Amino acid sequence: MPRPLLASLADAHRALATIDDVAITDEALAALTDDAVLEALDRAAAVRRLVDARSALLAGEVARRSAPHLAHSGLAQRHGHRTPEELVRVTTGSSRHDARVAVRAGAVLIEEGLPEWAQALVAPVTRGELSTAGLEAIRSGLGNISETVSADALASAVGALLADIGALDVDRLFRRARQLRDDLDVAGIADRERGRRDARSLRVFRSSDGMTRATWVLDPESAAVVTDLYDRATSPRRGGPSFLSPRDAELVERMRADDRTPEQYASDTFLELLRAGADADSRALLSSGAPSVRVVVTASDLSAGTGAAHLEGQPDPISLPTAQRLICAGTQTAVLIASTGQPLDVGRSQRLFTARQRVALSVRDGGCRWAGCERPPSWCEAHHIDPWGSHNGRTDVADGVLLCRHHHLLVHNNGWKVERHRRPDGIDDYRAIPPASIDPQRRPIPMPARAEPVRQVLPAARRRSAA
Repeated sequence: MPRPLLASLADAHRALATIDDVAITDEALAALTDDAVLEALDRAAAVRRLVDARSALLAGEVARRSAPHLAHSGLAQRHGHRTPEELVRVTTGSSRHDARVAVRAGAVLIEEGLPEWAQALVAPVTRGELSTAGLEAIRSGLGNISETVSADALASAVGALLADIGALDVDRLFRRARQLRDDLDVAGIADRERGRRDARSLRVFRSSDGMTRATWVLDPESAAVVTDLYDRATSPRRGGPSFLSPRDAELVERMRADDRTPEQYASDTFLELLRAGADADSRALLSSGAPSVRVVVTASDLSAGTGAAHLEGQPDPISLPTAQRLICAGTQTAVLIASTGQPLDVGRSQRLFTARQRVALSVRDGGCRWAGCERPPSWCEAHHIDPWGSHNGRTDVADGVLLCRHHHLLVHNNGWKVERHRRPDGIDDYRAIPPASIDPQRRPIPMPARAEPVRQVLPAARRRSAA
């Protein structure tokens, strides 16, 4: 017979509370092997997911007993709180945000708040395999059924996401869910794009201390311009390499020697750009002129007028009409992706990657290719997979990857190797091969591209062409 809930929770609490104090001293932790530390961290996370799931169920029950129709007789109001979220927050000592998340997840789990196509998410949450935050990420990322997306299609997407939950954190799980939705609903991209553009805003708040705070909410098209300027303004100050011409070297050195923080430097840069307006010589501030934003689209989609495109550095796709408008206006550069997924191949005529090749690497990789690294392209260096001098490494985009300074040094100094692997479908994958001191079997570690065009536009185009 199952143990009562309170007794089971009490047992679990005692089990955690009575862990031998000797096991968690500084000396004991330092004595653990690397593998043991990671295994312990993984198990602690599994315990937390289980605890969060039970907490969410209980928070959901608080919400059910505090339903609005119960008024003052509801659980929350009887204890002097206006909302169930407030009662959960006070009882658990959590933040308002965490209390809201717990109540929302609990309501979904105990009141059948999930649609039928998403019911497969319940069991992984209660087993502790999927966090409540992961549940929310999948649910919000996939959206709802529509005229073009059926319940069966969303159920299949849920299955695909559940197969990857062990390898994806919450942020990547949300992005992957959103990518699947975009693949399923290409026709709806224009509507979602319009909605994001309608949501753009700039608000200014004056504080009592004499300071003023601005909140700028940007749609992807606007953000592509602003983030390009921001990265160029701050990269030399934050340790990122600068692929600049010799004439700009003096400017970069002045930027690095400046005693302002990167945030202050960015603020002053944008202020000067606004002051100068259209007459500004932005090279004096950013070293390379106006914003350089690239529209990335497969050649087949652009020719057929179907599918979607991407603005480099932005996670959400744009519609083909928007891409065609930007390309026609000449304000953005069009980068076409070939069927192999490679934007450019110029052979072995030079030792260093050219500016055009660095553009292609930036478009294809989206930043540092090292798994889990979030450094943007402006912070990365082009790495020859095969050393150019000693192993006849080609200066082709296909034989190079972007790596941030840290991971570039790791590859060269710590015995790592990067290899290119051609899949049966003709797409190039890149993998990191660890040294034997890390993994005696030297098993390849995937290096997925962070750039949306290669990871989404090309596969989606292939699915459409096969349909």
